Amino acid sequence: MVYYLSLGANLGNRELTIRQALDMIEQQAGHILRCSTFYYSAPWGFESANEFCNLCCALQTDKQPLEVLAITQQTEKDLGRKKKSIDGHYSDRPIDIDLIMAFDDSGKEIRCDIPNPQPPVSDHETNTGAHVSMLTLPHPLWQERDFVKVPLVEIMQ
Repeated sequence: MVYYLSLGANLGNRELTIRQALDMIEQQAGHILRCSTFYYSAPWGFESANEFCNLCCALQTDKQPLEVLAITQQTEKDLGRKKKSIDGHYSDRPIDIDLIMAFDDSGKEIRCDIPNPQPPVSDHETNTGAHVSMLTLPHPLWQERDFVKVPLVEIMQ
């Protein structure tokens, strides 16, 4: 399967943190096929003086969507992210990793909408120890976000 991920950071050494996240994802999930260049933008959905650095990557793996989500959420935690955005309340963060879309080995788009079986306060634990929240593929807001669209188009060409 090939997953397209969006990675962003607006705290600390943003580029280094994103590179570290890519290394961790590749060690645990599969092979990074390609990455976009860095894309810089103002925060989306909240006010902050801290500009975001983003990129998109293509990840080839045999892992299922919830496994990839668990790996990316654990990566966020390991790199210093302390809380997830809840109900559209966004804030500054050292790293944010979103699954944007996925395709099976035949090239067919994977579509899923897996609700969180637990309330947001006590997220469902996976076998990796990471918390899993709602997973919708393709990501429902990706087309509204230039910081996803522009780097995604770059790596899908």
